[in-house]
Amino acid sequence: MIVGGDEVNGVTFSATKKTKILVTHGKRIREALKDDDITFTKEDADGILLPHNNAPIISLNVLDFKIKHVLVDSVPATKLLVWFNLRSVMTRGEILLPTHAEGVTKTTQFEEVDEDMGYNVILGRPWIHEMKVVPSTYQQLLKFPTPNGVKQFRGDQLAAREMNTGTLSSSKGKEASK
Repeated sequence: MIVGGDEVNGVTFSATKKTKILVTHGKRIREALKDDDITFTKEDADGILLPHNNAPIISLNVLDFKIKHVLVDSVPATKLLVWFNLRSVMTRGEILLPTHAEGVTKTTQFEEVDEDMGYNVILGRPWIHEMKVVPSTYQQLLKFPTPNGVKQFRGDQLAAREMNTGTLSSSKGKEASK
């Protein structure tokens, strides 16, 4: 990831685009980039409603069912979820289910929550790392390597906005009734 400016830790942006650094047991190894490396372009943001602050919402096959309203969030995994109104809910249990994405199948551990969340599934860092997903919240894209090259999911920005609006009004209504 490049953060600010044309130079990061003495490596110029143009040099960074041509090499990647692997860290293996504390050793830094540089190797030439392959054709299937994951990059984002200006065109990847075409069609995105700007400005926005949406996390990507995708559809994903879980246990051979197409699940809509899947939130992809890079927050750390937790057993305690906290809502906007600071009300918390504990997870009830865990289940391992296969997820299928563009020819890649991974067994994913899910935490069960008995609560209306607005999302059917939240995928966090464990799934992102296992799939080697590179997310771009700005472009609303998830890109990841597959045996057939780099594939991508485009986030459903309108669904994200609708769910955020519904979640905020729902939590305001619950607070007003207390």
